[in-house]
Amino acid sequence: MFTAIFGSFEAGIIYAIMALGVYLSFRILDFPDLTVDGSFVTGAAISAVLIANGVNPFVATIAALFAGFAAGCMTGLLHTFGKINNLLSGILMMIALYSINLRIMERSNIPLLNADTAFTKIGDLFEKWGIDAFFNQILTMVGLGDSLPETWGILIFMIIVTFVIKFLTDQFLQTEIGLAIRATGDNRRMIRSFSANTNILVVLGLGLSNALVAFSGALIAQQGGFADVGMGIGMIVIGLASVIIGEALFGTKTIARTTLAVIGGSIIYRIVVTLALRAEFMSPGDMKLITAIIVIIALTAPKIIDASKEKKRKARRKAERMNVIQASAQVKGDNHAALKSDS
Repeated sequence: MFTAIFGSFEAGIIYAIMALGVYLSFRILDFPDLTVDGSFVTGAAISAVLIANGVNPFVATIAALFAGFAAGCMTGLLHTFGKINNLLSGILMMIALYSINLRIMERSNIPLLNADTAFTKIGDLFEKWGIDAFFNQILTMVGLGDSLPETWGILIFMIIVTFVIKFLTDQFLQTEIGLAIRATGDNRRMIRSFSANTNILVVLGLGLSNALVAFSGALIAQQGGFADVGMGIGMIVIGLASVIIGEALFGTKTIARTTLAVIGGSIIYRIVVTLALRAEFMSPGDMKLITAIIVIIALTAPKIIDASKEKKRKARRKAERMNVIQASAQVKGDNHAALKSDS
């Protein structure tokens, strides 16, 4: 069980970067960007091809980030300058990226099992420094020696990377350009009245969103040991699930709190899916169904809870009004009785 939870936490922190990208497009820009399903694979494909050809894995991962940025900008250009509906522009780019990804990989799947990836290098470094042995010794002392992870390097490294990206995202959204992008998502007509070029802001926002998505795709390919042309199917739903779950559980009072909630939502989503798949009647093919159910619950549960709270508030106000009316009637009755006795 510990190994399964550890693996889901590890995957969740990597997918959290993708979820932050979805948050930028879906919440900040109010743009339902389906490019995510394609740009995720683009990041995985570019990093896998470069690593397979001997390029440094860290350089390959950065290259994937820039490729995702270019894909997001293309979607933004289709929408802003091509005057294509935002949903349709994302669909068109997603379809185009499927063929582009096949061109990049030249086949449907690229294995990385025997290649040096960023994570194998990090794992070797942690083993050399004795960090893995230190944490495994602690697990053995608490009775979990039978379920030791292969390395702690991926988890610790990704926690650092993800929170650095979260911090940079928070800081960017507080800058003048970041505030303009947020205002564009809230009210595009209003921000235009201040002479801001909303077209450029939308293109930039979508570029940054898909850059994070492709970056996550590159890391997932290196963690899983392969890049596949179909690995991006349903990524937008997973990203939305992470955003919605995080917002429902942790709140959205500030940007910093919301981005933290997105990361938490991604981890919780992965843990829930892992635990659900461990049920005897579930199979790996049910993962998409589980995802859909989680999203439905995350969307409907807050509304049901709010409706229940509102119903209780109305009942409480009604009870208070009735108490006031009864108290007033009692006072009037006492006054009337007093007048009657005086007369």
